[in-house]
This record gives sequence, structure tokens and C-alpha cells, in this order.
Amino acid sequence: MKEQIINKATDLFLTLGFKSVTMDDIANELGISKKTIYVHFKNKTKLVEAATFEVFETVCGGIDCICNTSVNPIEELYDIKMFVIKYVKNDKTSPQYQLKKYYPEIHRRLHIKQFEKMHVSIKNSLVKGIESGIFRPNIDIEFISRMYFNGITGIKDETFFPLDTFSIEYLMENFLEYHLRAIVTNQGLEILNKFINTNQS
Repeated sequence: MKEQIINKATDLFLTLGFKSVTMDDIANELGISKKTIYVHFKNKTKLVEAATFEVFETVCGGIDCICNTSVNPIEELYDIKMFVIKYVKNDKTSPQYQLKKYYPEIHRRLHIKQFEKMHVSIKNSLVKGIESGIFRPNIDIEFISRMYFNGITGIKDETFFPLDTFSIEYLMENFLEYHLRAIVTNQGLEILNKFINTNQS
């Protein structure tokens, strides 16, 4: 039952937003009493925490699978982008923004875990790209990997990128192209241009 509660809460939080979904909403969707939820989670914050890190672990598992089977680092990054967008669902609810506003401590811990995961993933991608001749050999891997994380999380700040002007798909697509054009070789640029022309999201 605990897993069912987490799964349903996660679906509702991502679709409707963390703030608007109540414990009553979750109980009604599952056809159970609210007391049953409180047996497993003492309050909504604990449920938000469980749902947040459940999504994080699912996304990490998906990213690992993509990295292990990707054709090249360019397609790998685009595949990861599409996989992550699937979990954004309705970008108008801005789950990340709501999490930061209403559950700042959970957001802080998530941000650290996201950095730890993405830092390693991007460094590995950069190394593969250099070894295959797609990325420039003189790039600073440590610096670029940190810049990538800072950029991909920064574009989700609604203060500077309001959702009524930029969709999350648009932001991620353009940031990814911006990032790659800065580090590709001529060989990598050919792959990137071909990929963009045939796989526009």
C-alpha cells in the first residue's frame, strides 16, 4: 500500500503541483481513507519527500540505461533530455519551482543529489566525446560539467525564464544545443546538425 500511495501522490504532484494536491485528493484517488495514508506518512511533507526522491531514483535509473546504450554522447544528451521531459508532464504546474517555494529543505537536498548524479554523468559523457573525436580535446571537463549543471538547473528559474514565455521543452532544447555547439569538433558539429535536422522535438 505504501508504494501505491507514493505512486499516486507522485502522479498527482507532477500533474497538478505540490501545493494544490491535498491528502484528501490522494485518498480519494486511491479509494482509501486518509487515515490509511497517515499510517505510512505522518504528514504531507513526508509524502512529498518520498515522492520527490522516488522520481529522482527513477530518473537516475533511466539515465544510466541511456548512457549504457547510447550511440554517441550527442544523441545520449538528447535522449536524456526527452526522458527527463517525460517526467515534467504539465510544465504549467512547475513542480521544481513549487518544491523550492513550499518545501525548501527537500528541494535543497534534491538539488545536491541532482548535482552529484549529473556531475558524474556529464563528466563521463565529455570523456567519451573527446575519445571519439566529437568533443574538443582541450575542454576543461571539470569546469564544463559544472557549467552544464548550473545552466540546466538555471533555466528552470521562472524569475528569468517565465513559463508563459518559454516552455520547458523549448528551454531544454535550446540550452542543449547551446552547450554542445560550444564543445564540439567539426566532426561533432556535423553529427549535431544532422541530429537536429532529423530529430526536432
